[in-house]
Amino acid sequence: MTDEVHWLGEELLGQWPELASLIVVESVRQDMGDLNGQVSTQRRYFISSHTGLDASFLADGIRGHWGIENGLHWCLDVGMNEDQCRLRVGYRAENFSRLRRIALNKLKRWEIKKPNRRTLKVGLRTKQQACGWSHEFLLQALVA
Repeated sequence: MTDEVHWLGEELLGQWPELASLIVVESVRQDMGDLNGQVSTQRRYFISSHTGLDASFLADGIRGHWGIENGLHWCLDVGMNEDQCRLRVGYRAENFSRLRRIALNKLKRWEIKKPNRRTLKVGLRTKQQACGWSHEFLLQALVA
């Protein structure tokens, strides 16, 4: 990371008036599933309005952001098949995306109880199926 951004020139600095630092993150990945263990390197570039921060602080922030982002999108894609949705006209895609997020939050909060009142640990897919099988479960999930 660097706080020296003056070399970018007036045109670029004019597009980001509060630009204060540049960050590059290099990720090295080895594919352990491949017999050769092929190594790939990827660079991602970030801009920031913060100055005087050290690289480890910024790396923790970037890692944390992508952890949340990847976790949410993984749940939406795998648990709710969001990538397969073909809504394209008007605001349908955006509205349905909001409904998916509401449903995801409700399902994550809902705890399925056994008859002996113990909590049953199950995944998102099982909770979705339970709501489809039983109106009682659906109501429990909605008020969770």
